[in-house]
Amino acid sequence: MASFASQSGHGFFDKIASRVEEVDSLLMVGLDPHAAELGEGNNHAAGAKAFCLRIIASTSTVAVGYKPNAAFFEAFGAEGVAALKEVIAAVPEGIPVLLDAKRGDIGTTAAAYASGTFEELGAHAITLNAYMGVDTVDPFLKDPARGVFVLCKTSNRSSNELQTLPVGNSGKALFEEVASLCQSWNKDNNVGLVVGATDPEALARVRAAAPDLWILAPGVGAQGGDLDEACSAALDERGMGLLVPVSRGISRADDPAAEAVALKDRINAARKRCTDQRKEPAAAAASTTTTALLPYQREFIEFSMSHKVLKFGDFSEGGEAFFELKSKRQSPYFFNAGLFCKGSALAKLGKFYAEAIMNARPRLEFDVVFGPAYKGIPLGAAVAYTLADLHDRDIGFSYNRKEPKDHGEGGLLVGEDLKGKRVLVVDDVITAGTAIREAFGILRKEGATPAGVVIALDRQEKTGAESVIGTTSAVQQVEEECGVPVVSVVGMSHLTEYMASKEDATPGANAQALEAMRAYRAKYGVG
Repeated sequence: MASFASQSGHGFFDKIASRVEEVDSLLMVGLDPHAAELGEGNNHAAGAKAFCLRIIASTSTVAVGYKPNAAFFEAFGAEGVAALKEVIAAVPEGIPVLLDAKRGDIGTTAAAYASGTFEELGAHAITLNAYMGVDTVDPFLKDPARGVFVLCKTSNRSSNELQTLPVGNSGKALFEEVASLCQSWNKDNNVGLVVGATDPEALARVRAAAPDLWILAPGVGAQGGDLDEACSAALDERGMGLLVPVSRGISRADDPAAEAVALKDRINAARKRCTDQRKEPAAAAASTTTTALLPYQREFIEFSMSHKVLKFGDFSEGGEAFFELKSKRQSPYFFNAGLFCKGSALAKLGKFYAEAIMNARPRLEFDVVFGPAYKGIPLGAAVAYTLADLHDRDIGFSYNRKEPKDHGEGGLLVGEDLKGKRVLVVDDVITAGTAIREAFGILRKEGATPAGVVIALDRQEKTGAESVIGTTSAVQQVEEECGVPVVSVVGMSHLTEYMASKEDATPGANAQALEAMRAYRAKYGVG
């Protein structure tokens, strides 16, 4: 791969755009080796270097670029700065490195910072605090191939103390004036902005003030920024112009490579929803008529099959082609979540549920995860843990007993207090909806508000016995009667799409099973 500086296009952001197109990603991977990440015994410069090298090796195929935070290296003194230089040098050629240093000075001091960043350390861009105006920025713009991201509207809570103050009589906020100035400073396509994803209104106002600039939007994950809102506000007319930095969500994952791919796909899904919404209504509607099988959904299907939780009909000689359900229907597939009975399987299952929650639209707003007895208890615990561990959403967890405890604290409920809280119910499937209605009754009795339901599989089929088939599914009935969304990791439509993709890959291998799935869906399916 060609070196980053020699790629086509003279400006830094021309090269960023080329990298985005090359890997089909808007993900900027943060490298933040602070003590909590390094672990006991590794809190030194060598440990920081090793930590970053592992992240780079795991994510280089999906990262638009890397964003090492200078402070965590400088904390180790000269050895830390040397480690930072080695980390930057280890990034594969063609991938930009943005030094997150937030420098802010003028004259020879700023020129020295620029020389240290670009020549000594070898970074391609830097974050700047331009409180002193263009004199802060100019020394970093001498080479068009080197870029800057100027702090504009940051994601910290106290940013409004200064950044939203009105400027003159225009009615514009200070951060909008910063955006406009940066637009005028961008002579060689090497000036960008930092705008927190936590404030979509500010993102939209910045995009209006600086239509040509790339925006680095931190705050997705730990600080609660919403991807769909960020994309809608910040993407430019090409569906580009936005970079989403993530550090802890990747570094704390059991499998950083898989998590980086999942993040890339989640960002791209939000990006696609945004660009579809900008099309003509008919075109946007047409784009939603097919079932999109996201990578985590495909992985969940194959994971379920590997644990024999999900079985498709076997149409080979002596195979079991159909499975009789409680409704007496002959189904071409069978799903039994009770077979997720290993600790490793439960941990993985929590990640799939968390992905479904993070991808849900409209966004699920909740304070507590509730696992109804009995299957929902381990599921709820796994989901709550995963949301905290991988998505920085440290919310409460609660569950119920079947019989009230007559000693100790007593009562039916264990865990987080539910009064006045928005509660998300987690279960495996919805067959008739009875268990969910009972759970909602418990929640309302405790003064809580049901916020939604998340399940593993939505069978997407009409309720009723073979002789009396209804018109809606159990999930649709719960949504209509209870007024809450029901989100599933996958539905029958995803299973059918999966079978179709396997048939496309190996024609004839799954033809009968796919035909049976389509026939079953045509007869009983909804949605």
